[in-house]
Amino acid sequence: MDINTPITELSGVGPKRAELYKKLGIETVGNLLEHYPRGYTDYSAPVPVADAQVNEHAVIRALVTKKMPAARIRKGLVIYKVIAKDDSDNLTITLYNNRFAYEALKLGEEYIFSGKVTGNFTRKEMNTPLFIPAEEKNLLRPVYSLTEGLTSNMVITNVTQALNSVDTASFADHIPAFVRQKYSLAAYEYSLQNIHFPADSNIALMAKKRLAFDELLTLQLGMHLMKNHNRTVTGCKMNADDRVLCEFAKALPFEMTNAQLTASKEIIADMCGENPMNRLVQGDVGSGKTAVAAAAAFFAQRNGCQTALMAPTEILARQHFKTLTDLLSPLGVKVCCLTGSIPPKQRKLINAQIAAGEFDVVTGTHALISESTEFKKLGLVIMDEQHRFGVNQRARLADKGENPHRLVMSATPIPRTLALIIYGDLDISVLNELPKGRQKIETFAVTSKLRERAYNFIKKQLDEGRQAYIICPMIDESESELAAAASYAEKISREAFSDYRIGILHGKMSAPEKDEVMRSFKEKETDLLVATTVVEVGVDVPNATIIMIENAERFGLSQLHQLRGRVGRGSFQSYCILIAGVVNDDTRERLKIMTETSDGFKISEYDLKLRGAGDFFGERQHGLPQMKIADVASDRELISKAQSAAKDIIAASPDLSEFPLLKADIDRMFSTGAAEAL
Repeated sequence: MDINTPITELSGVGPKRAELYKKLGIETVGNLLEHYPRGYTDYSAPVPVADAQVNEHAVIRALVTKKMPAARIRKGLVIYKVIAKDDSDNLTITLYNNRFAYEALKLGEEYIFSGKVTGNFTRKEMNTPLFIPAEEKNLLRPVYSLTEGLTSNMVITNVTQALNSVDTASFADHIPAFVRQKYSLAAYEYSLQNIHFPADSNIALMAKKRLAFDELLTLQLGMHLMKNHNRTVTGCKMNADDRVLCEFAKALPFEMTNAQLTASKEIIADMCGENPMNRLVQGDVGSGKTAVAAAAAFFAQRNGCQTALMAPTEILARQHFKTLTDLLSPLGVKVCCLTGSIPPKQRKLINAQIAAGEFDVVTGTHALISESTEFKKLGLVIMDEQHRFGVNQRARLADKGENPHRLVMSATPIPRTLALIIYGDLDISVLNELPKGRQKIETFAVTSKLRERAYNFIKKQLDEGRQAYIICPMIDESESELAAAASYAEKISREAFSDYRIGILHGKMSAPEKDEVMRSFKEKETDLLVATTVVEVGVDVPNATIIMIENAERFGLSQLHQLRGRVGRGSFQSYCILIAGVVNDDTRERLKIMTETSDGFKISEYDLKLRGAGDFFGERQHGLPQMKIADVASDRELISKAQSAAKDIIAASPDLSEFPLLKADIDRMFSTGAAEAL
C-alpha cells in the first residue's frame, strides 16, 4: 500500500464512509495521512470529581458504577445517563442520542472523561464528554475536522491502519539532510506518526514544526520556479536614463514622496534589464500608486514603447484615463481609453490609432484583450487590483506584446512577511508614505445609540455641499445584498434624509449599472450613496467627505480601512464613523485600532493576527495554495527559515533536478489551480 492507494482499501471504509471522506477532500491514503489533527484532547492530568470546577472544562478519571435505562424525552431525543465515581464523589454522565457511546461504557470499568462540568457543588455532571479507557497509554488524542456521519474514532482507526500499512518508501524524506540538520527538523516519518499520535505536547509541536516547514518550503520553491519561468528575454529592453524620471517629477503639480521615487527607480531599473519586469507596487489608500504607474508609462514612452493599463471596472478605467491624461499630456504623452461601452465605430477608430502607435498609453477594461485590439509596440502592461483578473486574462494582455514588462498595483496593504509568500513570483515595491498635505481622516467609533447624532453630522456635511457614503452589510445570512441596501435606503429616504438625493450601490448590479450609479455620484447628481462593500476599492470622489459604516464589528479591520479610504480624496477634512451594533471587549479593542491609526500596514498586521490569512483576504483572493498545517499568520519565524532554506536548496540545484522528491511536492501543491491568482 502506498500514499496513492484509494481510501477504500482500508478496512472499514466502504462506499458510504468513502463518500464522507470525499467531502473532506480525502480520497487516498495519502490524503488521509495529511488530514492533520486540528488539536488534541489531553487526558494526562485528571482531577478528582470533588475538585472539578462547575462551568469549567475538566479531565476526570472515574469508575462506571451504574447505567440508567434510556429515556425518550420526545420524538427524536433519547437521553442516556451513566453514573461514575472516584474516591472523592460521583459524576453523572449524560449522553444525547448516542447509543454507541452508552454501550461503549462498561460497568465496573474505569475511564478518563474530558468535558465541561455542569451541575452544582453537591452534584456534578458532564454532558457528552469525550472519554478513553483508563489503561490507554496514549493520553494525547487527536481531534480532527469531521463531517456529519464521521467520528473521530473512525478517523483514528483508519489513520492508525494507514500508518501501519503504508510501505516505508512513501515515508522517504523529501527535504535534503543538510537542511534538516541546519534547521533542527525531525524526520518526516517520525513527524507524520507523531502529528497524529504524539506522546506529549512537546513532541506534537516538534512534528507540527517539521510538517509546516515542509509546506512553507514547498511554497517558496514553487514561487521561485514560477518566477524563473517568467524570466524570458523581453523584446522591450529600455535604456537607462536618470533624466527621464527627473523630467517627470518636475512636471508634476505636486512633490513625489520618497517612497514613490524609490518605487519608480526600482521599476525603471527593472525595465532596463534583459528579462521582463514582474513587479508589485502595493501601497496604502491614497499613497499615490497611479503617479508611480504614470512614471513607468512615461519612461516606456520615452523608449518608444506603449503602455496598457487594465482596470477591473469601466469607471476605474476612465478614472485612470483622466489621472494619466492630467499627469502625462503636458509631457507630450498621448493617452486614450478603451472600454466595452464605446460605440463600435469609435472603438474601431481608436483600435486603428493604437495599432498605428498614435497613442502611447491605453487605459481600459477587458476590451484591451479583445482580438481587435493590437499594439504597435506594447512594452509595459499594468494591472490594477490584479486579483480581480484571471490568469488567462493577464496572459492574453501580455501576449499583445513581445514579453512586455509587467507592473501590478494593489491597494491592499499586506504585511511584508506575508507579501513575500503570496507574491513570491513578483518583486515588491512598497508605498508606505502619504503625499504631503494629505489630511488624516478623523475616525470615530460609536454605538448604535448615537446613530441619529451621526445622521445629523452627515446632514451638516451635505448642507455644506459635500457628499457622503453609508455602508450597510447584510443584516443576516438569509437577506440578500440587494435587500440590505434597498431596505436601508428606502428607510432613510422616508425619514432622516428625506430632503436629499440618495443612490444605491450593491454587488448584484451589473457592471454598467454600477458604473452609472458611481458616475452619478461622482458628478454630484446624488448627495448620499447607500452601498455595500462594493465601493471598497476604487473610485475617487474628492467631494465625498464622510463615510458611515453600519455594523462595523462585522468587517475585518483591513476592509474597514479600505472603506475609510473612499473619503479624504480631496482638499476637505474628511470623517469616518464606525457604528458598532454589538459591543463587547473584542469589538472595542478592534475599533479602537481604527481610531488610533491610519497606517494600513499596521492595521493589516493586527488584522492578520486576529483572523489568519484565509479570512484576512476573503474568498481566497490571495490565490495561495491551501495550507494543511502551516499558518502564514502565526508561523512567522518558520516562514523566515523556510525562505532561507529555499535559497540554500536553489543554490545547490537551481532547477531542483537534484531533488526530484521536492520537485514532485511542488508539482502536487501547484497542480490544483489554487495558485492561479498568482
